Amino acid sequence: MLMTKWSKDIDRENPLPEYPRPQFVRDSYMSLNGMWKCCIKKNDSLPFTYTNYICVPFSPETELSGLCRTVGPDDRLFYKRKFTLEDGFNKGRVFVNFGAVDQIATVYLNGKKLGTHCGGFTPFRFELTANLTDGENELVVAVRDFTDTKEYTRGKQKIQRGGVWYSPQSGIWQSVWLESTPYKYLKSVKITPDYDGSRVGFRYEGTKDVEVLIYEGDKLIADTTEHVVELPNFRAWSPEDPFLYNVEFKAEGETIKSYFGMRKFSVGVDSNGIPRLFLNNKPYFHNGLLDQGYYPDGYLTPPSYEAMLHDIQFAKRAGFNMLRKHIKVEPLIWYHYCDVNGIIVWQDMVNGGGKYGMEVSVLPFLGIKLDDKNYNYFHRTDEEARTLYFTEMKEMINHLYNCPCIAVWTLFNEGWGQFDSENAYKMVKKLDKHRIVDTASGWHDMGTSDVISKHIYFTPIKVKMGERPYVLSEFGGLGLRIKGHTFNNKMFGYKIYKNAHTLTGAYERLYENTIIPQIKDGLSAAVYTQLTDVEDELNGLMTYDRAIEKVDINKLKKINQKVKIE
Repeated sequence: MLMTKWSKDIDRENPLPEYPRPQFVRDSYMSLNGMWKCCIKKNDSLPFTYTNYICVPFSPETELSGLCRTVGPDDRLFYKRKFTLEDGFNKGRVFVNFGAVDQIATVYLNGKKLGTHCGGFTPFRFELTANLTDGENELVVAVRDFTDTKEYTRGKQKIQRGGVWYSPQSGIWQSVWLESTPYKYLKSVKITPDYDGSRVGFRYEGTKDVEVLIYEGDKLIADTTEHVVELPNFRAWSPEDPFLYNVEFKAEGETIKSYFGMRKFSVGVDSNGIPRLFLNNKPYFHNGLLDQGYYPDGYLTPPSYEAMLHDIQFAKRAGFNMLRKHIKVEPLIWYHYCDVNGIIVWQDMVNGGGKYGMEVSVLPFLGIKLDDKNYNYFHRTDEEARTLYFTEMKEMINHLYNCPCIAVWTLFNEGWGQFDSENAYKMVKKLDKHRIVDTASGWHDMGTSDVISKHIYFTPIKVKMGERPYVLSEFGGLGLRIKGHTFNNKMFGYKIYKNAHTLTGAYERLYENTIIPQIKDGLSAAVYTQLTDVEDELNGLMTYDRAIEKVDINKLKKINQKVKIE
């Protein structure tokens, strides 16, 4: 079994112990990560006995879970954990938070059903207060995961894995924790930087009686109850200077900590009449990597948050300024690391739909574009699953809204379960008008998008300037097998090389001869495939276990210094 170096240091009684929500930090926190009892059975009735143990938040299919069992579409996965609140923990109300549970989760406390959440990549919580008992309490989570047998969002998981599709996983895969609030409390804040207006806005949910304190470093620069705060002579956020303002919200007896960055993502036309992506009102080239966020020992779940930081800092040290988070919603700490380290993020919505066919594998290469209002074309015939897609999209955007690093929302990738993309675009613009939207990454562009978004692996890359910025949202995929550092004996890559020397030469030629020269012709962003190997895919700049960098990082940095708009 391929493992990362971080797995050996895991505390199985308290894995991933860090506070999981840096964008909204309460002083109330009790981690429920660690060893839970579990049971897999074929019906929905709650088990009388739990015969196994699992290390939460690692999925049962993974090595780090300690269970190493596959949960199939006909299985029911049950978790059980007992806990006792410390004296003084309960300030009035108590909630349990789940970072993500794949795919449908029903939660019980002391035998009482609290509710059900559908969607394997977005967070949810339930209030426990009314069903708490003095002393020991029992929490049970029941999970169903249909993977690719239904049209729900599933990401790159497939029961019959292989190629660009990865091993299926299920259940709890992000942190679980308890927090307590007063009876009346500040539920959430939406922070909106207004770059052109030199101010920042705060929109509160739960209470409007909020005092906000803003700090520039250690210096208090604002203490007010206003919902819009002027920031004359502010310091802007950018990859070159990822400066963040710290902020405190005092409400209903609590102090909640957060931060924000003053930046503006937009599209416009440069002085040569070329449509461009803009950062802080200036043309800015987004130079990044496709980032799947998978690990051989934890799959979607990192063995430690240090492992996530390692990937981000590798990209930064290599001279990239952007990561496209591909078909996954990460734990909030990942976005915090991007905020702090100055990495722009393109965030994908997670794909769903039925079995993909000619609409993604053949027709795009024949120049045939399908109308995504016909649900049969893209195998998106399940009305419930289509409705759930929009629910999850709204949950994702609201969840990540306060992350300064996010520049682009990608709604559909390569026609995977694509439908009603025009409506999806309009919905996103209502939820968040301050970011760029790539509606159809790769192909099947219905004309409603902020960019022209192309995936080019097999044909010559030739930029064709249009009315929207032209972004190469996937390309490259140059593969190299490193013996002893692969998931299995299979190999997928768009072009295969025998050693690091030939791979490095091919990478350098690709950028020097194709990417860099076409920036002046209108190329506005480039997303190289990819950051790391993943299972069969051996086209990463690092091996799957992150042990070996396949291309010299100094060489990467030297090339990336030229990848910019002059």
